[in-house]
Amino acid sequence: MAQEEVKTAAPPRPSLAEGGQLVDHGDGREKVIGLRGIRNKFGTTNLHRNLDFDVFRGEIVGLVGGSGSGKSVLLRTIIGLHKPKEGKIEILGKEPATLSQADLGNLQTRWGVLFQEGALFSSLTTAENIELPLRERARLPQSKLEELAALKIAMVGLAPDTAGKKPSELSGGMKKRAGLARALALDPELLFLDEPTAGLDPIGASAFDELIQQLRRSLGLTVLMVTHDLDTLHAICDRVAVLLDKRIVAGTMEELVDYDHPWVREYFHGPRARAAGIGDGGRARHERT
Repeated sequence: MAQEEVKTAAPPRPSLAEGGQLVDHGDGREKVIGLRGIRNKFGTTNLHRNLDFDVFRGEIVGLVGGSGSGKSVLLRTIIGLHKPKEGKIEILGKEPATLSQADLGNLQTRWGVLFQEGALFSSLTTAENIELPLRERARLPQSKLEELAALKIAMVGLAPDTAGKKPSELSGGMKKRAGLARALALDPELLFLDEPTAGLDPIGASAFDELIQQLRRSLGLTVLMVTHDLDTLHAICDRVAVLLDKRIVAGTMEELVDYDHPWVREYFHGPRARAAGIGDGGRARHERT
């Protein structure tokens, strides 16, 4: 009598009902950002609901989502510029909502933020913009402030004479780099970027991606960036977090191109994704540098 073939059922696809990441991906690393049960509500509209998300030390994570999904709102929620209606936020092992003002200020020195367009003060020079956080947090002589500003300017690949220029004298790419230099002024271990390559030409965007990758390696940074740039996701992100149906699904590019959701299919398999070398029969041609 012939032995019956035993068929093993394929593991089910992760579902949005389960929430969170497709795979943990922590690999024993420290969790530097942890969100649990986040709800952001505006009027009667829940922008985020029961949202869970983790970021681990040393990784670069890209945050993407459709128009109106609340990418920038979530970033502002994490850094404390927006208070959620519900949920718990933990950053670098501490809960900002439970800290005194002094302790919260100390925690905030451990991260830097690059806002869209750099958000530089137009009346100040590049060096003076970079010196601002140092003036607020450290009592240093002017000569030391100027020395540190020059160091940060060099670190982001700007010429020394950029120090004396005001934002109006800088190109779009230079403003981004100057804003990044200010975000790095206090030697943070965690970096938040909001659309860092928006408005840059392809060459400038690629150079900025390389800069972020270099800084991650040399400074040991953990990076969370809001972006819509598929080339950036493909080039430097270890994981991608997608805002879907008010929650987050996160995983590697390879995992997400196989994720069964209409928006994900359109995003990771559309013409722009194919041009970026991402979609290929449902598989990502994703090479790590």
